[in-house]
Amino acid sequence: MDNRQAIGSWLSGPRAAMEDAGADFGYRGEQLGLPEDGPGSIARPGRRIGALVVDWALCVLIAYGLITDGYNGQATSNWALLVFFVLSVLTVGTVGFTPGKRLFGLRVVAVGSGRVQPVRGLVRSALLCLAVPALVWDRDGRGLHDRLARTVEVRV
Repeated sequence: MDNRQAIGSWLSGPRAAMEDAGADFGYRGEQLGLPEDGPGSIARPGRRIGALVVDWALCVLIAYGLITDGYNGQATSNWALLVFFVLSVLTVGTVGFTPGKRLFGLRVVAVGSGRVQPVRGLVRSALLCLAVPALVWDRDGRGLHDRLARTVEVRV
């Protein structure tokens, strides 16, 4: 094996190396019965991060303007996290999307039933605010917070 090929497979990750060896993983969301692309397919990371940035900016603006009046940066961040949690629980647990998700054409649905129950929205939001579960993804691109809440973020 050429050193360049070994380095390339290492940089591409274990999935690419296994696919080069002949393994077929299918597409993201296939195990969940979702389409490969288009409406109802699993949301890509770029859209998800964009929606998160919009939601976080909205929550910081609310915390800065209405709660702390911008006196203390740490207090504003703490209040913004609380506002983010409340916003996420109320919107995802009822209509299935936050303002940022709506802007980017995303929706959170429950695996199997389709509609997110308020308890699942609460669990998902609490885990999302911890940040670490959202950084651990499975092969379908779902974060640990989605897996534990039995939800998936799809395109509308």
